[in-house]
Amino acid sequence: MIQMAMGNDSSVTEFILTGLTDQPELQMPLFFLFLVNSITTVVGNLSLMSLICWNSNLQTPMYFFLFNLSFIDLCYSFVFTPKTLMSFVLEKNVISFTGCMTQLFFMCLFANSECYLLTAMAYDRYVAICQPLTYMVIMSPMTCSLMMFGSYLMGVVGAIVHTGCMVRLSFCGSNIINHYMCDIFPLLQLSCSSTYANELVSSIVVSTVVLASSFLILTSYALILFNITQLSSGKGLCKAMSTCSSHIMTVVLFYGFGLLTHIKTSSDESVNQGKFFSLFCTFLMPLLNPFIYSLRNKDVKLALKRTLRRLTVSESLGLT
Repeated sequence: MIQMAMGNDSSVTEFILTGLTDQPELQMPLFFLFLVNSITTVVGNLSLMSLICWNSNLQTPMYFFLFNLSFIDLCYSFVFTPKTLMSFVLEKNVISFTGCMTQLFFMCLFANSECYLLTAMAYDRYVAICQPLTYMVIMSPMTCSLMMFGSYLMGVVGAIVHTGCMVRLSFCGSNIINHYMCDIFPLLQLSCSSTYANELVSSIVVSTVVLASSFLILTSYALILFNITQLSSGKGLCKAMSTCSSHIMTVVLFYGFGLLTHIKTSSDESVNQGKFFSLFCTFLMPLLNPFIYSLRNKDVKLALKRTLRRLTVSESLGLT
């Protein structure tokens, strides 16, 4: 194990990320797999964002939130992808202390922001189904902008709290992080000072975010469920469920894998388990969300056809 020099003035100035595996025969296949994942994630999210911008029929509160979800997923993927790809081709994947804290900050920022955004999207679905006649009044551009601003602001606050608590710790022993990113718990294991306050603050912040957002999401869907049970029309029931299905799927995947990432068992098992499940949060979710909302959404598919038809016509006119 590589260690930094010990002494009164010594401290860790850089960390070594072990990555996903130390088996040489898996490095290149994993590199290409994650490269394809990264390219698909970027193309998928940028395409969905572009469709929402270019099509007037998608200029609604629902798609405003969806645009921001794609933006967060796009940024979130860039937080981890470069260092993860480097871990497959470099003998030592080194990250500076400042770089590590920066990665931790943006990870917390986008993860927390997505929690609040998914909550805002649940409220949007509640208003759309339960109060359709006043939907555009309640979900006005100002209201949507304030909800989005609040999501980003709370994300920044949570990121500052987590990163600020981490910066105050001393790292003077091993500098090897058994992970492919600078996550909270792997960093706490390396600290040579007391981590009790960090674990307490982290638990309080994470519990508050998860419980508050989960409660609001569940409340919104409980009201939606109560409302649709009053519908005598089967067509109205199907339409309501279709409206919510993509969001429900995203919430279940996001919170499900998020919780599995932070479940602790034994020491070694916990790290490897957390590393495995965090892959789904950091790489799979940003990849899946554009497809969940496009393949299951008639408006998005219609907008895509219109855009492709428009581009085809433009190219034809350009050739003639």
